[in-house]
Amino acid sequence: MMKKNLFILLFISTLNVVFAQQKDFFDLKSIPEVRITFKQKNWMAILDSLKVSGNNMLIGDVTVDGTPMPLSGIRYRGTSSFKYGEKRNPYYIKLNFVNKNANYQGITGINLSTALRDPSMVREVMGYEMARKYMAAPRANYSKLYVNNEYIGLYANIESVEENFLTQNFGTPDNTLVRCNAEQKSMVEGCRKSPYSSLEFEENENCYFSNYELLSKQGWDDFFALVKTLNKTPETIESQLDVDRTLWMLAYNNVLVNLNSYTGGNSQNYFLYKNKMGKFVPILWDLNLNFGSFKNTGTGESDLSLQQLQELDPMLHRQNVSKPLINKLLSNPMYEKIYIAHCKTILADWIDNGLYTKRAKELQELIKISFMNDANKYYKDSDLAKSIDKTVGEHSKIPGLTELMTKRAKFLKKHWAYQPQASEVTGVKFVSREKFASENIAVFKVQAKVEKFPKRVKIMYRTNKDLPFMEANMNDDGASNDGVAGDKIFGATIDPKGAFDSIEYYIVAENAVAMSFFPSDYIKTPSQVTLMSLNK
Repeated sequence: MMKKNLFILLFISTLNVVFAQQKDFFDLKSIPEVRITFKQKNWMAILDSLKVSGNNMLIGDVTVDGTPMPLSGIRYRGTSSFKYGEKRNPYYIKLNFVNKNANYQGITGINLSTALRDPSMVREVMGYEMARKYMAAPRANYSKLYVNNEYIGLYANIESVEENFLTQNFGTPDNTLVRCNAEQKSMVEGCRKSPYSSLEFEENENCYFSNYELLSKQGWDDFFALVKTLNKTPETIESQLDVDRTLWMLAYNNVLVNLNSYTGGNSQNYFLYKNKMGKFVPILWDLNLNFGSFKNTGTGESDLSLQQLQELDPMLHRQNVSKPLINKLLSNPMYEKIYIAHCKTILADWIDNGLYTKRAKELQELIKISFMNDANKYYKDSDLAKSIDKTVGEHSKIPGLTELMTKRAKFLKKHWAYQPQASEVTGVKFVSREKFASENIAVFKVQAKVEKFPKRVKIMYRTNKDLPFMEANMNDDGASNDGVAGDKIFGATIDPKGAFDSIEYYIVAENAVAMSFFPSDYIKTPSQVTLMSLNK
């Protein structure tokens, strides 16, 4: 019995060591390896055939950073990035293809992107990292792919929008999930032919099946209701859509010239997921053509010039009824203010301070050796560093990151939409218990100094991250925990009535021409306060 118990303890101890040594698959400080072993020598021809005929899979044994994942399903993925007869194609690996319980750190699907038309190799990985500060977006890093022990190349490793992602970001994977992509399958007569997945209203619901794919077990009715509300009664769209997250996505696409998206010619490469509050949230996808690598806006020009990309109008498609997600939302003056505020935040967080350049160089330093050893790569070794500052390519001219964004930032700051000055929120504080006071603080009394002519100030708060934010108006009337009327100190009181003792919050200030948020990264990291901290 003692020997048996000793064996069990040793076994558990060994498992703990294995798990402790296992790195995060999306760690951005290392490059994991994915190894595929096929029994078939003609595996390339089989994968080509499966890709052409549909999305069927070839079974292979996969090892993820040393962990065996036998009997996985493998297929090529992508549309324009797929090339018949090439080894370095994009891959999708379904780890639970045969064994339904198989996963790696909760992950069941692996997306390996070739980073097509991205000589910098950072557009996708850095692009997702930037997006995650403002919205739910996949994790991404790099991976080295081997097939039958042959190094196929360095790939961008993109988190799948599947069960694990949905659970981590929304708390449940079971709600409506729609993929919005312009695959243009069989068209029903009388349907709109473009601009693809733009959420234009169709009388015939069969028309939607060409450009939208339902990935959940059910939910078409939810999706139809969203599209109808957006187009017919946009004033009630907040009942169906998380407008703020949508405006973040639109701001991201415009500032960073991400045109292989809803904002570009094909209105594609995003998901819509219905959260616990019953509102659809957009999820970005396919960022390898970010930073001006894709140049079509659908407005008549086949390819924009470098100068046109640098001077892309922040109000692009505002008057375009074929782009209702932009047209309907930006026609609302309040939503337009929020959109511009988000554009300014992205510009300040990443571009003005040069953080994107610093981050791009850090990522390139990480992958340099793996990139140079990739015999199947699309670009020369020298193109990697060059692509930070200069255009690369003779036919598909891919702008350098700084070449594009330095002048873009200057253009945006001079644009009329960026000129209105928002109110400034500073000095946010909550009233604490005074020293030697006999009673504890039982309510949240907040104050903030707000300048530049605010006409409305409010605190948005929630007691749980899974709940929607509620709002309370903050006033400068001398009767709202704000001191003296007219002193630019705004106050409000939130009475939990014993139901909660902590809140997450952010403050919104609106004047006649602009909107501001405090903190600016409230989506990712809203501020927090507890009654316990106020009573210390």
